[in-house]
Amino acid sequence: MDFLPIFMKMRGAPALVVGGGDVALRKARLLHEAGCRLTIVAPECHPELAEWIASGGVRQLARGFSPNDIAGQRLVIAATDDEAVNAQVSALCMAQNIPVNVVDNPRLCSFIMPSIIDRSPVIVAISSSGGLPVLARWLRTQIEALLPAGLARLGRFGQEVRPRLKTAMPDANQRRGFWERLLASPWAEQMMNGDEARARADFDRALAEHNAPPVGAVYLVGGGPGNPDLLTFRALRLMQQADVVLYDNLVAPEIVELTRRDADRIYVGKRASQHTLPQEDINSLLVRLAKEGKRVVRLKGGDPFMFGRGGEEIETLAEHGIPFEVVPGITSANGAAAYAGIPLTHRDHAQSCVFVTGHRRDGSIDLDWAAITRPQQTVVIYMGVSTAPALCAALIEHGKAADTPAAVVERATTRAQRVLTGTLTTLPGLIAEHQIQSPALIIVGDVVKLAGTLAWFDGAGRVG
Repeated sequence: MDFLPIFMKMRGAPALVVGGGDVALRKARLLHEAGCRLTIVAPECHPELAEWIASGGVRQLARGFSPNDIAGQRLVIAATDDEAVNAQVSALCMAQNIPVNVVDNPRLCSFIMPSIIDRSPVIVAISSSGGLPVLARWLRTQIEALLPAGLARLGRFGQEVRPRLKTAMPDANQRRGFWERLLASPWAEQMMNGDEARARADFDRALAEHNAPPVGAVYLVGGGPGNPDLLTFRALRLMQQADVVLYDNLVAPEIVELTRRDADRIYVGKRASQHTLPQEDINSLLVRLAKEGKRVVRLKGGDPFMFGRGGEEIETLAEHGIPFEVVPGITSANGAAAYAGIPLTHRDHAQSCVFVTGHRRDGSIDLDWAAITRPQQTVVIYMGVSTAPALCAALIEHGKAADTPAAVVERATTRAQRVLTGTLTTLPGLIAEHQIQSPALIIVGDVVKLAGTLAWFDGAGRVG
């Protein structure tokens, strides 16, 4: 981070604005709303500032800036049209460790002013680190539409009951879990919509029952093919509520970073034939964590039920009576095909599509070759990079033409995506030459011919 995002308590604190024009007015307005004891240094002031000064709410020093003006200030903003004065204000404040903002000049700032969404006491601040303020303002308009006005009522109620809640639940983790369960229930809508009497009664009831043994749950969440923008809303919400997250090698690091920062993150491995934890141990860990009352997200690449062994995991959960939910994700096959420009079906090339895995649990290859070598059919092979030579040879042996188009898509949908296209004869050599690694999928069929003309996504590189 270029800047540390913090919220400063400024009510009653001295603050200085150097300048008296339109820009100074905008900054002074924010400081005034925050309750600062505000001083303006400027020979002349904007009419609105002049009104505040006349009413006694703001003090004016009707002259140019003097170095002594920053003495005792908690915060300073330079908003003049004189670059030399702005630079002087910055240098003096930096030397005395006084937070300073020079409008439209991040280089001279020790802090910057964000775009703000005000639902006091809930405040949302958005920053582009001074690089593109217009972007921050644009994001504010997008987020503003998502935040109901009743959020302020919810925030005020939280402030009101905070002491009571701390007395009832001294443990911070317990309080956090209580609020998260409450905010995910209809209670939040009641409070935001103004049904305060019923919301208060429901809160009192929930608080009285808070000592009931916690009930854990497991959520099998599809993380999609790698691009964080392809997560479902449900997946993202659960990821940010989880107490514990179990993830493996097939989940992109950018996806893992979207989980709640204070959640326990447990890496369970799972590369081809190399598991940090055996599947049986993963199943047992899910059960144990849920029985401890934890909300557990088992984060999987693609979709949990598409070669993700989700069925095995929920069988174990069901045997132990653990509540669970499966959150589908965009399958790796769909993501890879779409971002490589390879339609899985096409009226001129393929009327069906079959998904297979490149090896069994023991590493052997045992497929229904007659079924997957039918004409006008696309075959998508998961976990087939390490066995590509044997797979391609077997497909040819069982009737596929040696020049059948074939492609491998590595790290699909991400900026690191690579697409190699060839034939069943040449693909194994391309995989070896370019050192393709998991996660990657192989696509076999005439639809691969379309990649050259239909490819639309330009990642870090495309080979073929």
